[in-house]
Amino acid sequence: MSEPTAPAVARSAKMAGQSRKNAPVFVLGSVRSGTTLLYHMILSAGGFAVYRTESHVMNLLEPRFGNLSVLRNREKLMDAWLESKLFRASGLDAEQIRKKMLAECRNGGDFLRIVMGEIAHNQGVERWADCTPEHLLYLRRIKQTIPDALIIHIIRDGRDVALSLEKQKWIRPLSWDHSRPLFAGGVYWEWMVRKGREQGRKLGGDYYEVRFENLIADPRGTLARLGEFIDHDLDYDRILRNGIGSVTEPNSSFGKNASEEFNPVGRWKRALTPEDLARLEEMIGDTLQELGYPLASSAEALGGRSGLKRLRASYLSYFNLKLWLKAKTPLGRFFVTKDLSWL
Repeated sequence: MSEPTAPAVARSAKMAGQSRKNAPVFVLGSVRSGTTLLYHMILSAGGFAVYRTESHVMNLLEPRFGNLSVLRNREKLMDAWLESKLFRASGLDAEQIRKKMLAECRNGGDFLRIVMGEIAHNQGVERWADCTPEHLLYLRRIKQTIPDALIIHIIRDGRDVALSLEKQKWIRPLSWDHSRPLFAGGVYWEWMVRKGREQGRKLGGDYYEVRFENLIADPRGTLARLGEFIDHDLDYDRILRNGIGSVTEPNSSFGKNASEEFNPVGRWKRALTPEDLARLEEMIGDTLQELGYPLASSAEALGGRSGLKRLRASYLSYFNLKLWLKAKTPLGRFFVTKDLSWL
């Protein structure tokens, strides 16, 4: 689970020929992988606009409101956005941001740059970051509309992610799947990670992977290497002093009052039965091993059960179909509602 060294990251940035001092940063990953913690660490370092919510621009707003070069679509978008918590969290003036958006916005990237640029200006800082986990599926669109964007992909052990997703009832099993939501969550993690890595490899020096486990075990060293990548001083002592959000209040699925000491790494070792662990590892084991996470089940326990393989294939097909419908067809507008009050 090694990560690039600081000199290697610095050389990559130099070879890319880009100045990163003011480049926007996207902190992305499968849900429940530590995106919020890392995002709040970056905000706590100072110099970034503080916007403590997910923007949902590429995964929700663009699919719902369509081509934003059309004035009527921009008007509908602003009507909905100004009534949502996404606007309330921004601290912006409704009339001013609406006027600017209607005049200048032509796509989701423009929308995000305008909103976050105005927030940064109001707060007297130069940079901004986005933390919408599902934007990991839209890296191509992000780079198309925000060419200087830097992508951080945080990856966590899929067994811990699946356990957390099950705890929060995040992924609904397919109607014919009567097993635990744990397994649907595991395949969702695998699908997200593979999609993100596939697109990320094409971005060269603008894409960086960080492991959640390394962030927890060695935050100082991990943040130092990450700081080289984004060209920003991620001083851990300053981060702890400022302590925005999850830095001081862990965003745990398992509650603040758990009897055990807070330890988000390796919960699956204590929480999963040998049978459930074997089934989960049979479904996502190839990806776990590819990422450097050793399997815990014996070869005998991993028995090549064809039913699990068919179930995994069904979920992958379902996730791919849903993404295609939302991103590539007019049916995508039915996946999200015009009313954004639920966000």
